[in-house]
Amino acid sequence: MKGVILAGGLGTRLFPLTKVTNKHLLPVYDRPMIYYPLKTLVDSGITDILLVTGGTSSGDFLRLLGNGSEFGLKHLNYTFQQGEGGIADALRLAEHFAGKDPILVMLGDNILQNPITEAVDEFHANPTGAKILVTEVEHPEWYGVVELEGEKVARIVEKPKEPRSKLVAIGVYMYDNTVFDLIRQVEPSARGELEITDVNNLYVNQGQMRYHRVEGWWADAGESFPMYLKANMMAASLQGVKPTISEHP
Repeated sequence: MKGVILAGGLGTRLFPLTKVTNKHLLPVYDRPMIYYPLKTLVDSGITDILLVTGGTSSGDFLRLLGNGSEFGLKHLNYTFQQGEGGIADALRLAEHFAGKDPILVMLGDNILQNPITEAVDEFHANPTGAKILVTEVEHPEWYGVVELEGEKVARIVEKPKEPRSKLVAIGVYMYDNTVFDLIRQVEPSARGELEITDVNNLYVNQGQMRYHRVEGWWADAGESFPMYLKANMMAASLQGVKPTISEHP
């Protein structure tokens, strides 16, 4: 399976931190944010990776990551997204890279406590349809809410005012190679973007959507300043550090 990390966007929810840089280059505890999804993919057995970025800071990713040798990679692929077209728009830039292989797509501001090896291995063994990673959160109205019927995904509702469950799709998706045909079927949303939730619901309507509950915590570091702070504290805990506020170091 190939991996795609989406690291574009303007990062407006973290402005003014993102006034002069891409949000995925911001520090999360002791390393740049982009390090976390890269490590998650590599630790889960995915080593053929494409990084999709854009904007004026795109060259900084190359200077920072190079060919990925710090992560044990021999090569790291890059591509550039023009403008702001949504997650699905960024994903379609990976069509040539993916070829006929299944892909795992991870948003660059997602931080997971644990690798996702089990989910990757299962999809690799049965690479048909799609699979989303899910977890329960306190504020599901901020995300794409996953509604289940038994053990099947019934639908995914993007940022509902009155969510019917606390189960949400985090920014990790697995697709077979029909995903690019489905993206071409999606119409821009009211905000002029190609929404990944619409792509996922096409799989749902075909009965081709599976889900996997993540183990351990998950943080969406780019969602808001409170979540960015939470991500930093969680990332510190990975290093065995319990953040405290003190007058002295």
